[in-house]
Amino acid sequence: MNKLGLLGKNISYSFSRAYFQKKFENEKIANTTYENFDIETIDLFPSVIKDTINLKGLNVTIPYKEVVIPYLDKVNKKAKAIGAVNTIKITKKGKLVGYNTDCYGFKKTLEPFLKAHHKNALILGTGGASKAIAYSLKKLGISYQYVSRNQSEGIGFTYNSLTGDVIKEHQIIINCTPLGTFPNVDDCPNIPYQSITDQHILFDLIYNPEETKFLKLGKQHNAVVINGLNMLKLQAEKAWSIWNL
Repeated sequence: MNKLGLLGKNISYSFSRAYFQKKFENEKIANTTYENFDIETIDLFPSVIKDTINLKGLNVTIPYKEVVIPYLDKVNKKAKAIGAVNTIKITKKGKLVGYNTDCYGFKKTLEPFLKAHHKNALILGTGGASKAIAYSLKKLGISYQYVSRNQSEGIGFTYNSLTGDVIKEHQIIINCTPLGTFPNVDDCPNIPYQSITDQHILFDLIYNPEETKFLKLGKQHNAVVINGLNMLKLQAEKAWSIWNL
């Protein structure tokens, strides 16, 4: 029996396990299971590898997309450029190879909504997922700035320094923070929502709930709103194709 799984912390809510179980059922894939590997710290990762017989691959989620890299034998060129891994393939020789499929899922999901005026983006948050988003925007020729709580190198704005004018100049806003994830559905990033217009796209990487407060507030100002579900399905299918190379 081949095993696949999700590596993360506090991931009982996760979409991946249910998605793959359904996929195996629908496509009559009988020899593979998918389970959650919920670990407190990344130090426990080697024991997951050692103790799980027939483990063929893993998805990686918050907070391990960056810190898992030193544990891998090899990192694919794209994942190296991004600086984050969300898919690990375990080769026949037991080598761990890191990939990033977030960038694929995001780019494919965003592309159909892009118009000529979508030239500048704000990326809310600086975790592993945000790096894949930045990489994809660069590939699409869209300039971007990071927004974080604290000012540091590479951060364009803090939440306190975001003005209405900054919002107007950046017609794509992507939430890469966990703010608003179930059960904390009343949370949302602290940005000047009143400056959002029908020229904006608000993209939330969160998929549970389907419509976060961030997206609701965008909708109230007639923005195009996109949640993380399609991106997740696309990156999951891409991961599946990597495991089956």
